[in-house]
Amino acid sequence: MTRQASSKIDYFTSTANGVEFLLGRLDGYRYSPHLHDTFIVAALSRGVGALSIGGRSYSPRVAQLIFCNPFEVHDGAASGGGLSYRASYPPEPLLHRIAVESAAAPPRGPVRFTEPVVDDPAGAAMFLKAHESSRRGECTLEAEERLFTAYAYCLERYAGVRLAAAGQEDGPIDRAVTLLCDDYAANVTLSDLINEAKVPRQRLISAFRRRTGLTPHAFLVNRRIIAAKQLLRSGERAPAVAVRTGFSDQAHLIRTFKARIGVTPGAYQQAVRER
Repeated sequence: MTRQASSKIDYFTSTANGVEFLLGRLDGYRYSPHLHDTFIVAALSRGVGALSIGGRSYSPRVAQLIFCNPFEVHDGAASGGGLSYRASYPPEPLLHRIAVESAAAPPRGPVRFTEPVVDDPAGAAMFLKAHESSRRGECTLEAEERLFTAYAYCLERYAGVRLAAAGQEDGPIDRAVTLLCDDYAANVTLSDLINEAKVPRQRLISAFRRRTGLTPHAFLVNRRIIAAKQLLRSGERAPAVAVRTGFSDQAHLIRTFKARIGVTPGAYQQAVRER
């Protein structure tokens, strides 16, 4: 009996930057040849693909990155068994802006990826984490930071963009640090930090890490954990602590708190009460 072709495709769009994302599963299904007016940056999480881009055939698999430039004709299917994949569709102006902000020298002409499929386990894992952060939508800063860092990584390695080293931006970065310390419960975005520090997006992320040892999002999370510990010691219940410290819900607080403190908020609160 011939197995019926099927697909499950879910699209969502980032409210922070307008990038469109896809979470897909193919089983015997093949896309017709088509094109997009955006880039595609994608990676498989399961299976092997059968892909044609620009008249050339590829068999992308897990631990590889997949790129398609605007208006390049392509199709796609699972090779053999089914596959699962995640894709993003960054508009051309966005990747050009990231390249300009990140590069040691402005790009000459349009930014283009030179190879459609590349072996890069670290890069594929970075992209998949960024995609998942955008899908969950728990923290805008986390999603933006991971996505733009992944895009800059791809542009440097596969589009010939040479990234500039972080300069001496301690004063501007200190202003960004102060914003995160003061407004830790707010839904802070990269745009907020850029407006405060007056430093381009990619330079801000790298300079912030050099100055503090953490990315902006990691710093924000740790600031929230410090505040959560203070509230828990004062007797505040965990659901209220989650709201007051900027976590999306109690589960988000519990997961994040335990990853950094080693115990749940409830266990921590019980321990400090018994002292």
